[in-house]
Amino acid sequence: MDRMHVEEESMVALYQASLNGCVSTLNTLIQRDPLILNKLSLTSFSETPLHFAALLGHLEFTRVLVSKKSKLAEEVDSLGRTPLHLASAEGHTEIVKALLKANTSVCFSFDQDERIPLHFAAMRGRIEIIKELIIAQPESIRVNLNGDSVLHLCVQYNHLDALKLLVESNDCNEFRNSKDHDGNSILHLAVMLKQIKAIKYLLSLAEIRRDANAMNKIGYTALDVLEICPRDFKCFEIQNILNDAGLRRSTDLNSSLPLTQSRTVTIDEAQSRQPARSRFRRCWGFVFSSLAKHLKNQENWIEETRGALMVVATVIASMAFQAGISPPGGVWQPNTSSSTVGFNCREDDTCKDGKAVLSYAYSDDYQVFISCNNISFIASVCVLFLVISGFPLTTNFFMWFLTLAMNISVASMTFAYIYAVSLVTPIEVSSRYDALLEPLEYIWLGVIVIVTLIHIIRPLSWMVKKLRNFRRDSKTGRVENPTNV
Repeated sequence: MDRMHVEEESMVALYQASLNGCVSTLNTLIQRDPLILNKLSLTSFSETPLHFAALLGHLEFTRVLVSKKSKLAEEVDSLGRTPLHLASAEGHTEIVKALLKANTSVCFSFDQDERIPLHFAAMRGRIEIIKELIIAQPESIRVNLNGDSVLHLCVQYNHLDALKLLVESNDCNEFRNSKDHDGNSILHLAVMLKQIKAIKYLLSLAEIRRDANAMNKIGYTALDVLEICPRDFKCFEIQNILNDAGLRRSTDLNSSLPLTQSRTVTIDEAQSRQPARSRFRRCWGFVFSSLAKHLKNQENWIEETRGALMVVATVIASMAFQAGISPPGGVWQPNTSSSTVGFNCREDDTCKDGKAVLSYAYSDDYQVFISCNNISFIASVCVLFLVISGFPLTTNFFMWFLTLAMNISVASMTFAYIYAVSLVTPIEVSSRYDALLEPLEYIWLGVIVIVTLIHIIRPLSWMVKKLRNFRRDSKTGRVENPTNV
């Protein structure tokens, strides 16, 4: 009974020494009982003293333990972690070296969450630890964690230096472009987490850039992933980076062959395959196919400004609605005879109640006002209807149409305002009002003309440019296959 009590006290003293890192106490206990380290497996403790020493960074204590019993480096705690797991997570480089010197096979030891020591080092960004683990077991970098490679862990925990070290330690294309359980590459993950520095670094690598348009399991490229992320200023910067690197959306990849595989043939070969097709028909076929591509998804700015469009269109529609039911000058309250107001109301000389007063007094100007107001109202309602109806508003055609509709609505509302003010302005001050308003009207008309010309010229210039490029390619003896445009 006394002997058992003594052994328990010795074991408690051993664990206390491991917590304090007291080497002298350890040596004393070993001298007193040479088998004390072998009796650790008989205790109820899940951790060994080496676990505590590795976790707390007691280097000399660790060296003595592994020198006396190297198998302690293989022991696991209740969570399946070896001392190397703990030292790797804490960043104790020298302790990691001592443990690896005792046994390098623990580099492949899994804890209950399927993590090896390298995973802990990558998750914590321990650069020096990663170096030592890779030197000891280079193949450990290929061990995945629930489908995630060690590269994914570096990106997930935002450790760029660790990512660079791992990428540069292995030039295998398959390793650098490894996918997680959802089919996401490390570029997908970096874009998803909006890590700008990591994205720039990855796109600087030829192997990553070559497969940058790879899709995950749900068919999304890295650019598609960015579009479903919450929008902020980082998104615009990342989008510019991806566009500059030549990344494309999955819809663009599905609608055409990859750029590196676009098919070109000589004119003689094209004529031999289709001898009955004239040069004129080929030109127009190219133009129409190019125009069809132009109408497909290019930019997502409409989706980004959907809320702003709805607000502006709602405000203008509300203004037009109010101006329509409450026209300038008001409405007749009771029926009024022409003799009372001093002008002819109708053939029966009666101005009907509820009708606009100025529609009788100045019928021509009122007709212009109400026409402009109606145009503004209809254009705004059309924009609202298209925005909330679920149409593919990211296409160039709808971008052009919605912009044109909003321009028409704003222009019509401006003219309606001008005529409304002129209708309610007294004759004695109308001359001064007209003198002030006339130059402003010309300026506004000039702005409208310029904007209209831009909307007309932009698609025309694009078509002319495409046709010119086609003719230039034809002269050099190469014709791009229109079906791949």
